[in-house]
Amino acid sequence: MTTPAHPVDHELIRAAAQVARTRCRGDNHTMAAAARARDGRIVTAVNAYHFTGGPCAELVLIGAAAAQGVYELDTIVAVGDRDRGVVPPCGRCRQVLLDYFPAIEVIVGERDHLRTLPVTHLLPESYVWADHQLDEEAG
Repeated sequence: MTTPAHPVDHELIRAAAQVARTRCRGDNHTMAAAARARDGRIVTAVNAYHFTGGPCAELVLIGAAAAQGVYELDTIVAVGDRDRGVVPPCGRCRQVLLDYFPAIEVIVGERDHLRTLPVTHLLPESYVWADHQLDEEAG
């Protein structure tokens, strides 16, 4: 099955890469994320690595966005430090992104083969937590 890709937001990738280059230091911060808000703003964040399982950059970004009054995100990308380029979200981040923003698109792929896909294409046949909440409220 071929998944149709949407246009790649290169400005978003550059924003995440800039944060990765300038803010990721040592082993505690190794990933940066950038997301485009529905109103066009770009929100950025870095991960907070810890041996107990500190949050990924995408999860920190969700909190940073809310702290800035941004509750609708359209597209997200994560970039690794040391010029590693775009890094796809881990399974936990994919699930959280789906739960918070079911229509969000995620930039994935390698340097010359980047593509933008709906998060639902990264989690086929997934469990949607929000659907479960609606069932509880109705009952």
